[in-house]
Amino acid sequence: MDIVLSSTVITIIAFLLLLWLLNKYAFGPLFGVMEKRRELIKEQMNAAETSRNAAEASMAEQKAALDEARKEAYAILEQARATSSKQADEIVTSAKNEAARLKDEALKDIESEKNKAISALRTEVGGISVQIASKIIEKQVDEKSQEEIVNKYLKEVGSK
Repeated sequence: MDIVLSSTVITIIAFLLLLWLLNKYAFGPLFGVMEKRRELIKEQMNAAETSRNAAEASMAEQKAALDEARKEAYAILEQARATSSKQADEIVTSAKNEAARLKDEALKDIESEKNKAISALRTEVGGISVQIASKIIEKQVDEKSQEEIVNKYLKEVGSK
């Protein structure tokens, strides 16, 4: 095989011309499209990363808000328990005070009725004493026995 110099030079020139044409019209636009595609993918990856970070931040905020809401709910429940316990204590205290008041009124009424009964009894004893005195006078009993009988009746009435 002989190498022909003129054919080799023409082949090299044709190859360089083809390489230059491919670079200008085929590889240049192809590399440009590939670079645009690479930048688009890079932007999408950056956007996805930003979205993921935003989603994580939002999720953290929601978790914090949920924890805060749970704390508030617990505080409200504790406050309601304390309030209901306090109200129950107040109701019991009020009921005890009312019962004591009613008892005191009943005791006062009993004492009043007792005093009325004693007064009525004294009045009746006075009437009985007059009757006794009139009977004693009828029997003509001496003054000392009359006094003893009156004292005896007064003692009986006083002990009742």
